[in-house]
Amino acid sequence: MRYCLTLDLKNDPDLIAEYESYHQKVWPEIVQSFYNSGISTMEIYRWENRLFMIIETTKGFSFEKKAKSDAENPIVQKWENLMSTYQEKLPGVEKDEKWQLMKKIYTV
Repeated sequence: MRYCLTLDLKNDPDLIAEYESYHQKVWPEIVQSFYNSGISTMEIYRWENRLFMIIETTKGFSFEKKAKSDAENPIVQKWENLMSTYQEKLPGVEKDEKWQLMKKIYTV
């Protein structure tokens, strides 16, 4: 399956640069957590302070299982807390939610 998600960064050029710098050297434990959850590929794109993520998953992947696994992993929690420094929730999103699943509206 392929999923697309979106999130905003705080609109500060220095923070955006730091965020990109962290993503040039994502911690190996974080990458391993992706593979362990069934994420086979992940790409993140940026325009201004808007992020767009594409993930492709293996059969059996679920966001609920990934969230449970992440909540139990102290290194993932450390990474998520660090990334929260740079991220800004989208309008209309619940307090603790970050990345928002996008609705597919067109395919050619």
